[in-house]
Amino acid sequence: MTTNEVFYGKIILFGEYGIIFDSMALTIPFSHFHGELSFDNKNNKYKYTDYDFALNSNNQLREYAANLSNLSSNVSKGLDLNLEAFQRDLDEGLYFESTIPQGYGLGSSGALVAALYNQYANNKIEGVRTISKSDTLKLKEVFSTMENFFHGKSSGIDPLNSYIKFPLLINSKTDIETVGIPRNKFDSNAAIFLVNTGKIGKTEPLVNLFLEHCKNSDYLDSIKNEYIPLNNKCILHLINGEMDDFFKCLTILSAFQYRSFSDMIPEDFKGYWKDGIDSNYFNLKLCGSGGGGYLLGFTTDLPKTQQYFNDQHVDIVTVYKS
Repeated sequence: MTTNEVFYGKIILFGEYGIIFDSMALTIPFSHFHGELSFDNKNNKYKYTDYDFALNSNNQLREYAANLSNLSSNVSKGLDLNLEAFQRDLDEGLYFESTIPQGYGLGSSGALVAALYNQYANNKIEGVRTISKSDTLKLKEVFSTMENFFHGKSSGIDPLNSYIKFPLLINSKTDIETVGIPRNKFDSNAAIFLVNTGKIGKTEPLVNLFLEHCKNSDYLDSIKNEYIPLNNKCILHLINGEMDDFFKCLTILSAFQYRSFSDMIPEDFKGYWKDGIDSNYFNLKLCGSGGGGYLLGFTTDLPKTQQYFNDQHVDIVTVYKS
């Protein structure tokens, strides 16, 4: 291995669950959490890390390598990895040094997949801001195949975001583009933040639960005719810098998730969620599949919001402030 490029975690601002039905989605790379391929301190005299962590990561990568080896003979031509080089590096102590917490909806497996593709892909597609839509879709397909190992079924969006390292606007499953988010449209006290639930969430069982709910025709109707239009409007208002309309729409979206995604919200955080809706100075929504990890928050008054959560002894992380 010759490089140790860093790959970021991701935050899905909008689109969780709705993307299953081809809603729009908006994701951003989150550089506060990141990971890189490295070698343990047994094989690198200049590297000092948690050796047990490195050993466990190496063992997990060996399981993953076996899975990729089985895939290589029966998937699309896009999955073309130098698995021999991967195995040699594993024998030399390769592991994934990561600060991205697992089970927190921040794309820990996505960053790993992006790092492995970057290092071992033959004829790899470069992850640049000007990447074409056709190459974006090719990458998404490859990343989906690679990440299925971790989630049962992956959209490929998390590793795609980590690999390209720019905000991604998903208009549909076949229309994805890099996009800018107008930062200067936020008021001085407005911010995006994360709320730490202190619990680990599991993606696959929650997605299965959501799909089970969707067997109810009334629930499915509300997802398609209420939730997805709200989700799409929030995205368009945000990227167009229409902040008043954005926060109005966001409040309605937060209330919808409070009612209809109750199973995905940790029980002891439902009160905070409701307080945000009622106070009208912050709103919470799911960050990924939910069930734990982080919740995503938007506020028009960051000082009040910080004081509120400080009083509850709950940690928040400010992702963006104008």
